[in-house]
Amino acid sequence: MKAPVQRASRRTLAVPPAGDHHAAPLARLLRIELRTEPRRPRTLVALVVLALVPVVIGLGVSVRAADPGADRPGPGLGLITAVYGNGMMLPITALGVALHLLLPLCVCIAAADALAGEAAHGTLRGLLLAPVSRISLVWIKAFGVLAVAVLQVAVVTGTGLLAGLILVGGGDQLLTLSGSSVGLGAALARVALAAGWTVLQVAAVGAVALAISAFTDHPVVVLATVLGGAIVFGVLGAIPAMDWLRPVLLTSGWASLSDVLRDPVPGDGLTHSALLAGVYLVIGMTGAIVGTLRREA
Repeated sequence: MKAPVQRASRRTLAVPPAGDHHAAPLARLLRIELRTEPRRPRTLVALVVLALVPVVIGLGVSVRAADPGADRPGPGLGLITAVYGNGMMLPITALGVALHLLLPLCVCIAAADALAGEAAHGTLRGLLLAPVSRISLVWIKAFGVLAVAVLQVAVVTGTGLLAGLILVGGGDQLLTLSGSSVGLGAALARVALAAGWTVLQVAAVGAVALAISAFTDHPVVVLATVLGGAIVFGVLGAIPAMDWLRPVLLTSGWASLSDVLRDPVPGDGLTHSALLAGVYLVIGMTGAIVGTLRREA
């Protein structure tokens, strides 16, 4: 009697049989990863949740704007309050809100599933034995995580633009935090700058999560470690005695996103946080490669 054939998990990349001595086409594996990653249920759920962020902010602002006795933007009021009648500010504000929890959480889920999730489901062994180098496998998984990060930021930005135009209004210009106004083209350029900068920050978090994912078989460990580390970074950045540590804390530079809403745009904070994210990105990818090379097939 023939033994039952176990079906391969859908989560496993399609690779040539082990007897094929030719390297698996990297471009084909990349297409498979980029095609399947955004369609996974947890990715779709994350996108829906992220899309709600600017909608909720826009609804809150529009409802409060309808109240004649409501406070209007002024000194000491929050960034969200400054969205009153300033719809082009909504996508940037939504990115700032999502960056502090939801975006890192969602990209961590993708990174944890990339290697640790494969190991937990028993499919990573097949990938390690496939005729594709382990370094190439890491880069394929990294591109999948990056694709999720880009898609998530694009959803927040696009939904923010639509919600700003429909719910808030004032989409023909952007009223900056400095009190000046910029035209539609310059406003869209600032939104694009904010989105690109946010992708870099989220990608850095994803790289660190991917590195941890390479050393464990439990996705929950990745989530707990990265999110716990982000909380610790936030606490350390809030302690005055630890000011000397702030320049190397990734989360300490996330407040620089509001600089995009100033006129002129101060580049020091944005540049420093972008370079710091690049350092974390390199460290994370190096750790992911080392961890994958050390894994037993």
